[in-house]
Amino acid sequence: MVLILLAGAASAASRLAGEIRSSGVAVTLVVHEHKRLGRGIELAMLAGELKASDVGLEFLSGELKGSHDPSGIVFTALAAMSGMEREYIRDRALEGHESARKRGKTIGGAGVTDDSMLSMALHPRDREMSLRCIAKRLVITTGAKKGQHPSPATVMRMLREHDEQAATAVST
Repeated sequence: MVLILLAGAASAASRLAGEIRSSGVAVTLVVHEHKRLGRGIELAMLAGELKASDVGLEFLSGELKGSHDPSGIVFTALAAMSGMEREYIRDRALEGHESARKRGKTIGGAGVTDDSMLSMALHPRDREMSLRCIAKRLVITTGAKKGQHPSPATVMRMLREHDEQAATAVST
């Protein structure tokens, strides 16, 4: 039996392949290219799961095009290189953000919070209401997201920034 991994559900596909294999059916997990499985330690862990379940692995394109033993040395080296590539991409992105900040550019989307939203969020937070409930009570008043609710992450960030500013004001 051939399982084709279409999107980033590699762990779920691995478990399903293992379950099918345990019933006695030969299984090969087919992936577009190795980067679709994961990087670094995730890729190494997935390879271990596939090997333990005796599931084959095949790549349709990329450096490792063809069938492979998931626990082979080539696959292990690839996992390490993919992890290093992820770190390199992350470092370059952070350097780009820092360079943009130095030039006065802002990173990220337009802010959706304002002072009135903050004041409306402080009272429910003091009553220990969840961020999700607070977000559902707030409404964005300007910009492209006008009329929508902010995400709980946005509410958390707004409240954290408020707390940091309050702590700085108290300490000075």
